[in-house]
Amino acid sequence: MNFKRIFGPFLTILGLGALIYGSYLFLAPEDADWKTILVLFVLGFVFFSSGLGLLKTTKDRG
Repeated sequence: MNFKRIFGPFLTILGLGALIYGSYLFLAPEDADWKTILVLFVLGFVFFSSGLGLLKTTKDRG
C-alpha cells in the first residue's frame, strides 16, 4: 500500500478545510481572535501545499 497516495488527498482536504474555516472566522470576527485566524491560515496553507506536492510527485504505477 502506497501511503503517499493516501496522505496526499488527505492533507489537501485537511488544508482546504482549514483555509475555509479560517476564511469564515476572518469574515465573522466576533467568533475568534486574530491569532487563531493566523494559525488556521498558516496551517491550512502548509497542509494544502504539502498535499498538492505529494499528489504531483507521486507516480502512478500500473
